[in-house]
Amino acid sequence: MANNKLQQASTNLLGWVDERFPLTSNVKAHLTEYYAPKNFNFWYFFGSLALLVLVLQILTGIFLTMNYKPEATLAFASVEYIMRDVSWGRLIRYMHSTGASMFFVVVYLHMFRGLIYGSYRTPRELIWLFGVGIFLVLMGEAFFGYLLPWGQMSYWGAQVIINLFTSIPFIGPDISLWLRGDYTVSDATLNRFFAFHVIALPLVLLGLVVAHLIALHEVGSNNPDGVEIKKHKDPKTKIPLDGIPFHPYYTVKDLVGVSVFLIVFSAIIFFAPEMGGYFLEANNFIPADPLKTPPHIAPVWYFTPYYSILRAVPPILNSQFPGVAAMGLSVVSFAFLPWLDRSPVKSIRYRGNLYKKWLAAFVVSFLILGYLGTEPSNVWGQFAPETLIVGGADRATVVARIFSLVYFSFFALMPWYTKKDKTKPVPERVTA
Repeated sequence: MANNKLQQASTNLLGWVDERFPLTSNVKAHLTEYYAPKNFNFWYFFGSLALLVLVLQILTGIFLTMNYKPEATLAFASVEYIMRDVSWGRLIRYMHSTGASMFFVVVYLHMFRGLIYGSYRTPRELIWLFGVGIFLVLMGEAFFGYLLPWGQMSYWGAQVIINLFTSIPFIGPDISLWLRGDYTVSDATLNRFFAFHVIALPLVLLGLVVAHLIALHEVGSNNPDGVEIKKHKDPKTKIPLDGIPFHPYYTVKDLVGVSVFLIVFSAIIFFAPEMGGYFLEANNFIPADPLKTPPHIAPVWYFTPYYSILRAVPPILNSQFPGVAAMGLSVVSFAFLPWLDRSPVKSIRYRGNLYKKWLAAFVVSFLILGYLGTEPSNVWGQFAPETLIVGGADRATVVARIFSLVYFSFFALMPWYTKKDKTKPVPERVTA
């Protein structure tokens, strides 16, 4: 009897809410009656993992701002206070710093899944563009947050990156001055970066994530076969024959991916939060000193492929603008993929060897450029000084130029090799 009354009360409450807010209809549209392809594999974990890390970053960021002081003379000390004196402060700080790197790990893997299965192809161009927008805003969010600890690498990294904007013709110096809020990186810069990191960019990021998900649920998810499941529906129910409800099937499956991710995430936090200097550099545990430049200034690992491209492009007339333009183009190029790919098929399962080789070359170039960006430009010459210079550039720079060319060739030549590539016939229905 009591259970019946409780059930009736919950039904009445739900009915009252539905009259004023479309709760049940949204749950049906985006979970219980949203039909996803039944052949998802592990590559489809990373979208939900990216959403999980975003929530973790927001929550840990809120707790960090409770004790952080965005003021040049207090910022570093406030971070140390969080680490040493705030209850669970060390854990929260390491969750946030590790979360930043793990965010890029899952986003890069999520983007790679799009490359192998053609998730940017018709009718998902807008989903992909929203995703590229998320990636760009995420890079800005990470850059602005990097200055906040006010350590040596934070300070000088921001100094270097902001000064790069001065090479942009006509508007560059004004952009740099506006970003700094002063003529040097100072307290005004810290306050601006704090506002961008905590308020402005998170709002934009959340808006893009919502738009990304709405667009995804409008046209439906892609799958490893690249087959549109909406083409084959049950005549009576109009339900895709190759689809299953996202909830409970994929929500339960995603919990497996979440569990594995949290095990790895926790292991890093508790045993290797600095990850050998790749997640947190040793120089960032030293207070910022405008009078002492670190011997080697490099960005965090997730920026290093683009930083390596920047260093690989030689200046023209003492201007770094060509390198800055190449660095910007290396990121923006992802937005053009829906129109560069001319293949008649979407999934790598049915593409020929030509695309597979180019994609492999792109991944290798990305990884090598990422490694070179973490090292001084003469790292390979230190063991053999007599072979350091090759045509006016050290060997590492020459290698970076070669792989930068491979990186851009992947995009520039895509209309040619995707059209020429021999493909296999695509099945009418999704495979197991």
